[in-house]
Amino acid sequence: MRRIDNNEIFSKHEIKNTKQRNVILDILKKTDSPITAEEIFIRSQDSNVNMNFSTVYRILNTFVLKDIAIKTSIGEDDKNLYELNMEEHSHYLICLSCKKMIKIGHCRLEEYESQIQRNTKFHIIGHKLEIHGYCPECIEEDMYENKN
Repeated sequence: MRRIDNNEIFSKHEIKNTKQRNVILDILKKTDSPITAEEIFIRSQDSNVNMNFSTVYRILNTFVLKDIAIKTSIGEDDKNLYELNMEEHSHYLICLSCKKMIKIGHCRLEEYESQIQRNTKFHIIGHKLEIHGYCPECIEEDMYENKN
């Protein structure tokens, strides 16, 4: 997949290119699973660009409005999470113990969604799938603790 330059993204979505937006976009590009605004704020502190939490939050909202980022709430605590909009959505396995999120590959629900839409005339705009369970590390840790 071709790596898109930040300038191209900002130009395509008709928003001004600023240092703060570049920092946040770079953070989103480097993450492989959705992260909270708080995590983005903490990571932004490593840059030479000064910004406060409200700036991060405003930029994330702009990114969501312009379809640069996707905002979702996954898990039981229903915290808002953000990820780069890669023009294809993702589903995740969510560990109930450590809260680790593992991205699942290709979404097979899109064909099913089309069939449902044809059969019901219901205008579907999207879906969300979360699969909850325990990751191998937590299972192993639990088995170890139960042996002792």
